[in-house]
Amino acid sequence: MVEERAYWLAWSQISGIGPVLLQRLQQHFGTLAVAWKAHQTELGEVEGFGLQTLEKVIKQRSGLHPEQLLIKHQEENPYFWTPADVDYPRLLLETPSPPPVLYYRGEVDLSENLGQKPLVSIVGTRKPTEYGIRWTRQISTALAKNNFTVVSGMAEGIDTECHFAAMKAGGRTLAVLGTGVDVIYPHKNRDLYKQILTSGLVLSEYTAKTPPHPTHFPRRNRIIAGLTRAVLVMEAPIKSGALITAQYANEFGRDVYALPGRLDDQPSQGCLKLLYHGATPILRELDELLKMLGAIPQLDVMETIPQQLPLPSLSAELEQVMNAISSESLPFDFIIQQTGMNAGSVSSALLQLELMGLISQLPGMRYQRC
Repeated sequence: MVEERAYWLAWSQISGIGPVLLQRLQQHFGTLAVAWKAHQTELGEVEGFGLQTLEKVIKQRSGLHPEQLLIKHQEENPYFWTPADVDYPRLLLETPSPPPVLYYRGEVDLSENLGQKPLVSIVGTRKPTEYGIRWTRQISTALAKNNFTVVSGMAEGIDTECHFAAMKAGGRTLAVLGTGVDVIYPHKNRDLYKQILTSGLVLSEYTAKTPPHPTHFPRRNRIIAGLTRAVLVMEAPIKSGALITAQYANEFGRDVYALPGRLDDQPSQGCLKLLYHGATPILRELDELLKMLGAIPQLDVMETIPQQLPLPSLSAELEQVMNAISSESLPFDFIIQQTGMNAGSVSSALLQLELMGLISQLPGMRYQRC
């Protein structure tokens, strides 16, 4: 496990090799340690490894020694997980692009990582109205008092409000940063940052001392969506990073909720767009929201222990659908998108897999592995 951890770190240092290619490498070779020693011809068999990428790998790989790199890296970045670590957040690991290295500071709660405690993200505009602030505080407080962990990005506005409200209610909150975990941005949130560290967690895919950069924040939004089972968008104009988070949530099969607003309110236009495209409205009765969020199936403890259970012989079509389904419940539309098959073929395959006892259907046309 320690060896594989070093290779996740080493591969992440090679330019042009991102989370998606790393996933393909692992799937193709079984481990990244084996991939590291693979010949150029073998690497070329992996989808996405064109001539330029191969040249970068061969050139940069020769100058890196994974075990030594790990030791040196830990001097400035003592706390981090890789997908080789059993403590790596399980929900995030099931997304198509989990960070190869996830840094953290604060108090770790493994029940969150193992999917046993519900995490809900709250996102929105940096310039909320009084209406958005009021409902963000109410909802964050209700979530905290009902044992939900609130996740956001520690930005100004809605993010700041939900972090503070959750902690004030005695709950726990996680902040996903677009900087290194030791860099406070915006600086005015330094007190918030310190308070989160005392009872919550700060996370980032960027190394220590990494300053803010415009490209970092859209990318970190996939982590906010991937860590949680549902995304709540409180207020968002039509061009908002919160909508990027909601888009990732849809791609990952997460539930998306939006706070309704007036048609002529600019900060509500993004939420109205989400509602038009099928997001669940957040209504006045918060008990109903809590009930819906609490009904999202939780991961079983046994699911956190990898088990190599033999599968019966499946046809190519059934195997394709089976590979698209994980231990987390996924909506029918997401499975269609993952397989690239038509709805009729997917529906037929799901029925056969269910009859074979390999998957189960949940309310709302959602499916998961048994």
